[in-house]
Amino acid sequence: MHLSRRRLLHGSAGMAAVTLAGCSGGEESGSSLTGFTGIAMPTKTSDRWVIEGGFLEDQLHEPGYETILEYGDDDPEKQISQIQGMVDQGVEFLIIGAIDNRSLGEVLAHAKDKGVMIISYDRLILDTPDVDYYASFDNYQVGVLQAKHILDRLGISEDGAEGPFNVEIFSGSSDDSNSQYFFQGGLDTLERYTYSGIIRIPSEQTEQEQTATERWSGPLAMERMAGLLDEFYEDRHLDAVLSPYDGISRGVIRALEDFGLVPGTDEFPVITGQDAEALSIKFIRDDLGQTQTVFKDTRDLAAVASGMVKSIVNGDDPEVNDLGTYNNGFKFVPSYLLEPVSIDKNNWEEELIGSEYLTMEDIDNAVEPQDF
Repeated sequence: MHLSRRRLLHGSAGMAAVTLAGCSGGEESGSSLTGFTGIAMPTKTSDRWVIEGGFLEDQLHEPGYETILEYGDDDPEKQISQIQGMVDQGVEFLIIGAIDNRSLGEVLAHAKDKGVMIISYDRLILDTPDVDYYASFDNYQVGVLQAKHILDRLGISEDGAEGPFNVEIFSGSSDDSNSQYFFQGGLDTLERYTYSGIIRIPSEQTEQEQTATERWSGPLAMERMAGLLDEFYEDRHLDAVLSPYDGISRGVIRALEDFGLVPGTDEFPVITGQDAEALSIKFIRDDLGQTQTVFKDTRDLAAVASGMVKSIVNGDDPEVNDLGTYNNGFKFVPSYLLEPVSIDKNNWEEELIGSEYLTMEDIDNAVEPQDF
């Protein structure tokens, strides 16, 4: 059984740092713009967006810019209304973490008519020519890191390994363009081992549409994992689950526990994740099921996005380091990509506590959201 291939334009322009002029930036903007910025974040259900909203405001308040920060509560129509309200209040910049990447064309066209500069934040906004810049992480590499963790934990090496190992794949929300990059990075990394038969996917669900988890929902992931276990694993051992996000990972763990598997034992599968949420770090630290997550230091991402605003206000051109990877359907959006870091039991304390991204108290006190 082989993985399907959907080739993405990854890294075609290299990662050499370059600068581009903004569509409405330049020297004249430096003398007239005040830095008034609208920040539209998608949800408060994931710790990272709450943290990032605060970081963005802190970064933009430092030079004295006014901001509006709103959360869309995973409701695309609510986010559109919030963005329209920001434009009506006269913002000069929009930093948008989109809920539905394909839903914003009309409101962004209106914003652009008002001269607003638009920065797509972490999730690339699609199907519009009105996105000026994109600030994110190397999302393909996120999937690579997750898959490499599985290969390492299962002892699969370049020189071959025992097997076969049974693996199942989860992908993110279909309305989030990042999902395809996480998904493809993971599949590309595992592919050679599926060709050789070292890795098997008993469900044969290897298409993004089959594996998607709408709105990154833990309960939906739990439901799908329970179905996979009932159908394919009554007489098989599940060795690993490629999960793209911590909330999905915890849903998978719930289903595995309901199936009778015990976290921290040899029978429990390897489970990846992303976002270094405090609760998942507790799971990794205390052997509660999850074994890995991908850390994207959102303080750095907030600094990049706010730095783009500051550059344009000062009459300079924002720095970007990728010109040929992120095509939103109208153009390759000038992007600045940061490098993600794989986190497991060996380095969580150094990377997360040492950098003051989390505290021990954050981890000790982390609990599952009530709406799980």
